Amino acid sequence: MILAESMSEILTKEKDFQIIIKNVSKSYFTGDIEVKALNNINLNIERGSFKMILGPSGSGKSTLMNVIGGLDSPDKGEILINLNNAEFKDIQKFSTNELALYRRKYIGIIFQFYNLIPILTALENVELAARFSLIPKPKIKSKDILDELGLQGKHNRFPNQLSGGEQQRVAIARALVKDPAVILADEPTGNLDSVKSNEIYQILKNLSQDYNKTILIVTHDEEMADKYAECHIHIRDGKLVNNEEG
Repeated sequence: MILAESMSEILTKEKDFQIIIKNVSKSYFTGDIEVKALNNINLNIERGSFKMILGPSGSGKSTLMNVIGGLDSPDKGEILINLNNAEFKDIQKFSTNELALYRRKYIGIIFQFYNLIPILTALENVELAARFSLIPKPKIKSKDILDELGLQGKHNRFPNQLSGGEQQRVAIARALVKDPAVILADEPTGNLDSVKSNEIYQILKNLSQDYNKTILIVTHDEEMADKYAECHIHIRDGKLVNNEEG
């Protein structure tokens, strides 16, 4: 009976997880030299959590984000994703079409350099992502999200007519418009000053709290991580060295 209760507790806890990473490794080769970007990583990410992945340059933090997002594949291990409160699925077993659907529908990515299309307006950048993901009423939803992020009156401005902070808000809107289960941000404030950085981190924190979004942020900024994150995931030389639960 004690064993049954323990197993029940484990299964109940697993339902709260969005991502379970098991024994994941990834290597790259420079000539004959092997570089272990990820070395037997094991990690659980709760649904609706707001966590930052910290580590020095070359530690493997961006590689970890890329394998979670289906942008890269590990050499071994499992990346189990719980989508829409369904059973866990290992994205390593997805077909090419299933993996494309996973990235398009369930994962929102925010880049350091915004990656906005310069010849499209703020609204058009977000609307394009909505149409690509087959979101109903894409223009209306895009306008609503831009307004929620404080960009009223700036829908028709091109990226070069917006400040860095405003461009990053457009990038956040583009990621958010498809209502993804997981948002991945790679150094989202790397090009912003401290005031704008605080604004962006507060927006992302609010998204996690208000909409139960699972948000993982790759950063080197310990100060911002201490201020905003509920948990720090520390990586060094491809290994998980500390996971501070907050």
